Amino acid sequence: MIRINQVKLPIEAGENELIAAAAKVLRCPARKLKSVEVARRAVDSRKKSEVHFVYHLNVTVDGDEDAILARAKEGKAEKYTPFKYEMPENKRVSKLRPVVIGFGPAGIFAAQTLAKAGLKPIVLERGDCVENRTRAVKSFWETKELDENSNVQFGEGGAGTFSDGKLTTGIKDTLCRQVFLEFARHGAPQEILYSATPHIGTDRLGGVVKSMREEIISMGGEIKFRCRLTGLIVANGFIHGIVYEDQRGKTQELEADTVILAIGHSARDTVEMLYNSGIKMIQKPFSVGTRIEHPRELIDRSQYGDFAGHPKLGAANYKLSCHPQGGRGAYTFCMCPGGTVVAASSEKGRMVVNGMSEYARDGENSNSAILVGIEPSDFGSDHPLAGIELQREIESKAFILGGGDYRAPAQLVGDFLDGEPSTKLGSVCPSCPTGVTPSDIRQCLPKKVTDTIADALIKMDKQLKGFALPDAVLTAPESRSSSPVRITRDEYYQCNIGGIFPCGEGAGYAGGIVSAGVDGIRCAHAVLADENNF
Repeated sequence: MIRINQVKLPIEAGENELIAAAAKVLRCPARKLKSVEVARRAVDSRKKSEVHFVYHLNVTVDGDEDAILARAKEGKAEKYTPFKYEMPENKRVSKLRPVVIGFGPAGIFAAQTLAKAGLKPIVLERGDCVENRTRAVKSFWETKELDENSNVQFGEGGAGTFSDGKLTTGIKDTLCRQVFLEFARHGAPQEILYSATPHIGTDRLGGVVKSMREEIISMGGEIKFRCRLTGLIVANGFIHGIVYEDQRGKTQELEADTVILAIGHSARDTVEMLYNSGIKMIQKPFSVGTRIEHPRELIDRSQYGDFAGHPKLGAANYKLSCHPQGGRGAYTFCMCPGGTVVAASSEKGRMVVNGMSEYARDGENSNSAILVGIEPSDFGSDHPLAGIELQREIESKAFILGGGDYRAPAQLVGDFLDGEPSTKLGSVCPSCPTGVTPSDIRQCLPKKVTDTIADALIKMDKQLKGFALPDAVLTAPESRSSSPVRITRDEYYQCNIGGIFPCGEGAGYAGGIVSAGVDGIRCAHAVLADENNF
């Protein structure tokens, strides 16, 4: 197979134009091309008058590949070997079924990999299946009565289920492709396989997750919903079993010599239990900030100019960053085109927000987090769980500032930059389903964070016209972008207690759906490895 890189075509171009462009690069007749497949497609909108797509193409040819490549335009084509996943040999000798704690992306891919290897994993998930979880989340948004075990953070699919289903990642692991292929095989839009900004959408991700669950069960796996890990049974430095609370609230024990901890970044009570059980963990930097919400049309026009609204482009993305002189870096995160800001609390009396988009991304507003890095030196203590306490402090202040009923504190950008609290909203209607309270978000966020955001808004406005729109809405706090702890693990993916495999975002080894899925696969591979190495 041949990979052709950097093919620029108008956004209206179709299959015939792709074939013609590939033939031109290879300097061969189009009839010599047996197949032309889009490997990647990105939007180039640097010139607003000439917005176009940039393609990478996979091509099979009728003839000698080497001879055709020798004639091709220099630097434009190369040999390419498609990714093929190979399950490692199963060297496991234990007769006990492996246990996976948590059924977000890391847990799903770990359980699926173990099930494919014939190990029939047992999965414990503290929240509900995705169908019941969706109802619980909608009920919270309507009634403001929070279920602390089944919410935006907890339940089948993990926190990413109520986001954008965004699949962008900064890691280069070859297993990223396996995550994409599995999602597509289970019903995700096929365009995730080639889009430069792939997303599934909240409305479609639930069906994908359900399909993966059903496959795991069909291979002998078992998913126990509404079951929360409460203790470990350890002897001689090795795991011998777990203690959990079942769906009826009764304490149960389960014999186990292999436990994958895919608990997610918000399972604070579980992290505390693990720490008190002797599992080693360290502080980890994380980020804090606010959501910023603009009219979708403003962002679309700023990014696409006169091409804004074109059906092949959809709602516009952006990714911004800056580093104020002498200050901390700020960056946008989890941008949700045509999406909504959502109340994402998992603990009573604490307020958290996140962003969410459906597949169509056709909402009135577009939003993104603006985040600032928080280092362990800012935690106020050298205790491994000090970052969690800082998050809780911020979220508790935000809950009170919002009115004590899960409304989120919000402030207009113009008021924020003027140092004045907001008393009313402007032309941008905030989308948070539990409502917002006009206020001063400086009262719940650290000063270093708000000072950096104020500077970043001005700098980012120069990168994206209209970003500092005075009526744009800042909704706080965004405090769950990543875990503030890392559970240490060795080269065999195990922590200091043998047989326990810290995994994914909650353990501090991932930062999104794809990287969490990859880490789940890696941990499952470690379980399959020769146990004599452990």
